[in-house]
Amino acid sequence: MAHFANIDEDNLVIEVLVVPDDQEHRGQDFLVNDLGLAGTWIQTSYNNNIRANFAGIDYSYDSENDVFIPPKPFPSWVLNDDWFWEPPIERPGSNYFWNEENLEWVEMV
Repeated sequence: MAHFANIDEDNLVIEVLVVPDDQEHRGQDFLVNDLGLAGTWIQTSYNNNIRANFAGIDYSYDSENDVFIPPKPFPSWVLNDDWFWEPPIERPGSNYFWNEENLEWVEMV
């Protein structure tokens, strides 16, 4: 099955639908003309094989780089070259959560 993301006028993903394999080659046409669904539909990949990330609701589509970008989790985080958000300080372990107010990792107890 192929997946297609519907993006709005601000290039935000508003829904993701599955298209049958035999219609993958004409996904946008199939969704708009055959099913009568409005919008701009762009293929996305569950395995991240195309467009960097599997599109989800509120992801943005960067048409210049042809990638889907997840929502920014915190204002201090930056987008890396692989289209993922990174904290300003590396996470010290899995048992930590990010405190944006203090810009630090806090250990969960």
